[in-house]
Amino acid sequence: MIDLDALTGLRAVATHGSVVAAATATGYTPSAISQQVKRLERQTGVPLLERVGRGVMLTSHGQHLVEAGERVLADLEELEAGLQRRAGVVAGRVRLAAFSTAMRGLIAPIARSLRDAHPDLTLTLTEREPWDTVDLVASGQVELGIVHRWGGVALAVPEHVVSTPVASDLADLVVHRDDPLATRSSVTPHDLVDAPWIATPEGTICRQWLSRMYDGTGRPPRIAHVSAEFDSHLALVAAGLGVALIPRMGRAALGEDLVAVRVREPEPVRLVDALHRRTMAESPAVAAVLAAFAQLGGGTGGAGGTGATTMSPEAARSRASRAR
Repeated sequence: MIDLDALTGLRAVATHGSVVAAATATGYTPSAISQQVKRLERQTGVPLLERVGRGVMLTSHGQHLVEAGERVLADLEELEAGLQRRAGVVAGRVRLAAFSTAMRGLIAPIARSLRDAHPDLTLTLTEREPWDTVDLVASGQVELGIVHRWGGVALAVPEHVVSTPVASDLADLVVHRDDPLATRSSVTPHDLVDAPWIATPEGTICRQWLSRMYDGTGRPPRIAHVSAEFDSHLALVAAGLGVALIPRMGRAALGEDLVAVRVREPEPVRLVDALHRRTMAESPAVAAVLAAFAQLGGGTGGAGGTGATTMSPEAARSRASRAR
């Protein structure tokens, strides 16, 4: 009989391209992943990995096993979710991957109440960028993912993954209180053509949005400094080194030195979605986490009660059905 845990390990190697990367993604040691693969090879009697240079790749047998095993694992996952739904059981482990501000603004506020309401449910959290989260959900390495999309910046989601809207999040221009822009009630990108930006790294979704926001100005944004974390952006703006576009979700209080100014034309809104595989659609555990997001209501981010707004279950289902 094929060991299903070992099959999951082989699938991780196929997804991430190496034993070490598979171990990092799954939380196992490289030795444990190697042992899983060797156990599968003993059970099947065929070689599943072959060494290429300093790395490994799946043999044709290994590739066939992963592809056929995907259907088996999906069927078992769907069966388990259906049984728990029939029994009304909210239990087990839900691995959840999310971006950093969602950790602070969406997940932290529900974690305690979710644990109190469902003591047999274990929530395991990991912080990842949206593209990585899509891959983790699609490959079965986490049950739920929280991702964001800015305006027209698309985020590709595979057909077997369901996307459910959970919140919308507005970003503000944050400037030092001595900046002339601090006196404005709102600004447009045309007002910011010479502004020195503190931005996220090239290739991130937030950086893509900042560049796209400038499309109507005929000039790209002037990037003065690059930092991955919004908390660092706030510190650099407070030091007088530039301006930053900071989402309200999970945003720390600005304090006396910083001022948030509304941005218009276009308004920097990002949509926040929860992802899960279609095979998990009947899972009471997944449903419980999604319901907790829906119950958050307004005011999940930023100071002064402003921030991301969670969507009602009806609105979420309506947008989800249109997306599918």
